[in-house]
Amino acid sequence: MKWIVIVFGFILAGCADGDRYVQWESKPPAVFPKLTAIGYAPLTGQPAESQAEKVLMAMQASKIAAYRELAEQVYGQQLSADSAVSQWLLQDEQITASVQGIIRGARVVKSYPAGEHYVTELELDFARVWHLYQQQNRPQQVQSITYF
Repeated sequence: MKWIVIVFGFILAGCADGDRYVQWESKPPAVFPKLTAIGYAPLTGQPAESQAEKVLMAMQASKIAAYRELAEQVYGQQLSADSAVSQWLLQDEQITASVQGIIRGARVVKSYPAGEHYVTELELDFARVWHLYQQQNRPQQVQSITYF
């Protein structure tokens, strides 16, 4: 008899969701930060024959460097370090840094040559990122519940 009451209770609990209507709304954060990043690339070190090709390659490299800096600000940087000691003396030390992430919504503010380098400045406005995220994922919270 005890098992019948428990099973009947679970059945009633499962049916309780059918007699209500939940209305959802999305709420933006109170503050949206803006991040900026600058990427540099040397002009003379580019593997191209003409100066125009070197400028184009440096433009691309500086943009990638700026995106990496943005990714470091958003996701952080992973560090890995190894040290080798022999007879109480440091023999070898290696530090590796890496970053991984997806940056959406960044815009190029400026891109220009500066001496022997090419510079790209990026801006990441989190208001724009939030709107892009809303279009893809639609995170929501309960606005109201109506019971019947």
